[in-house]
Amino acid sequence: MSTEGRFQGQVAVVTGAAGGIGGATAQRFAEDGADVVLVDLDGTALEEIAARVERAGTNPHVVTADVSSPNSVEDYVSQALDKFGRIDAFFNNAGVLGPWRNLFEYSEEDFDHVMSVNVKGVWLGMKSVAEAMMKNGGGAIVNTASVAGLSGTPTVFAYGASKHAVVGMTKSAALSLGSHDIRVNAVCPAIIDTPMGEAVLRGGNPDDIDAAKDRVSEMYPLGRIGQPEEVAALVTYLCSSDASFITGGIYPVDGGSRAR
Repeated sequence: MSTEGRFQGQVAVVTGAAGGIGGATAQRFAEDGADVVLVDLDGTALEEIAARVERAGTNPHVVTADVSSPNSVEDYVSQALDKFGRIDAFFNNAGVLGPWRNLFEYSEEDFDHVMSVNVKGVWLGMKSVAEAMMKNGGGAIVNTASVAGLSGTPTVFAYGASKHAVVGMTKSAALSLGSHDIRVNAVCPAIIDTPMGEAVLRGGNPDDIDAAKDRVSEMYPLGRIGQPEEVAALVTYLCSSDASFITGGIYPVDGGSRAR
């Protein structure tokens, strides 16, 4: 069934829009008719994503912001409202991997940075966007967690801890916001074919990234790693009216690896 136009007249905000999953999701929102606000700390990379969104059929609004800063979060929300007057869908996606370190090797500075972006940033985004959505009668929020938020991750200690927190915040926010007709779900990607996905593979110290992808692919029943467009398809579905009775869900996008 065609999804063209399903977000016509709606506004989507995407944080971490300069990344692989964020960029693919922003493009998908635009293809499906939404006006899109692109948010990222990397303003230069945002311009490339903005061009992709324009080719998809809409003129995006670009905001350079640090999602861990309350002032920056309030700014991207206020800019979205000033530009488009509403926020209907929010992909709360910005995050960092952090160093490849275990419990004992992690520095306090690195731990605090990962938590600031991946936990505080998600909380601030939900809080500010939900307040705007409440005034507009509702909306949909999708947070980016990870399969690292569903099991132990000793080699990326802070990242795993932060994504467990995103899972918990998603469930709590769904309970808090349901009465305001705001749905909150989370996607949990496994290794996806993006720069962050390659960073995970390189953290395991492979000399050949293609060989590393092949080794990881063997772990997945579908026999390959995922593409960012496949995550984008789920995110936009969860933000659409087709998912109108879905909230508080935690959805792996993992090629079946969690089924083992």
